[in-house]
Amino acid sequence: MWLGILFSLIVTGMTWGLNRLFLTNIDLLPDRPGFWYAWQLRYPDFWTHFTAWTGYALHQITFWGIIYYAQKQNLRYSKGLHPINFIALGANAFFILLHLLQTTIWYDGLAQDVPEQTSQWSVILLLCMVLWMENQRRGLVFGKKVGFLTETGKVVRKYHGYYFAWAIVYTFWYHPMIFTSGHAIGFFYMFMLILQGSLFFTRIHVNKYWMAVQEVTVLIHAVLVSLMNADGMWPMFLFGFFGIFVVTQMYGLGLKAWQRYAFFALYAGGAIVVYADRGLNRLFELVTIPLTEYAVVFVLAALVWTGMKLTSRWQGSRENTLRLAEGD
Repeated sequence: MWLGILFSLIVTGMTWGLNRLFLTNIDLLPDRPGFWYAWQLRYPDFWTHFTAWTGYALHQITFWGIIYYAQKQNLRYSKGLHPINFIALGANAFFILLHLLQTTIWYDGLAQDVPEQTSQWSVILLLCMVLWMENQRRGLVFGKKVGFLTETGKVVRKYHGYYFAWAIVYTFWYHPMIFTSGHAIGFFYMFMLILQGSLFFTRIHVNKYWMAVQEVTVLIHAVLVSLMNADGMWPMFLFGFFGIFVVTQMYGLGLKAWQRYAFFALYAGGAIVVYADRGLNRLFELVTIPLTEYAVVFVLAALVWTGMKLTSRWQGSRENTLRLAEGD
């Protein structure tokens, strides 16, 4: 794990250096009002599209193939790495460097062809699925488990690797590997998620502290991007994700009661100070992100539950049909 983090820091430094050397005068599309991703070439060509999509496709297929192979091996969780983990780490390191090279030469990611919301929501759904899966271990609200989520969560735990691999790789290739404060923490976060995805069937993959770092880092990224964009929305991201931490995530860390109270006091005290100045009419920002994520968890669980029931009913009907056929 530590070597993976060191590699991530080195690549972040390489990104800064290559950007300074080769990407200082890039002709980008003019800025537009509203929801707009600015880091796109003004005049893309065949190769900018081809290299981004080819790199993404190869990375995606490779990662999915590795996950499929690992699951077929019926591996047990271990303290050390399995041979397939080394393959996953090496393959992902290769594609990270490939994307850096692709950005340096052709710049564009997938952003030219798909809206930014697809990248954002792919990660939002990932975070919601983590809340869903972890309900069995730490509960969803103040340590309390939701039974409805436990049953459906078994399905998600079995197949989550494929969705997580898609969300991470898709988001990774959506952005060109450029160095701004927002992109730097964003890509470092992607590197951490890729590292986590490569450590399947190891103890560190399910380490509660390591997983908490993965979840909380999104707070730092979101706040930095908001500050960089000067949109004034940073309190919503800060207290939104911090709220999810005090309501759900910290209950998976085995904290003592006074430690949980301290985190809640920090959250409440910070919110009082900020919104006393920001205005009570903005208090809805405190619950926007938590309510969105919790609502998505229940919607996803309902969809999976419906699919489970339909599948069970179909299998039961099929078995009855076979019995009748055998009786004839």
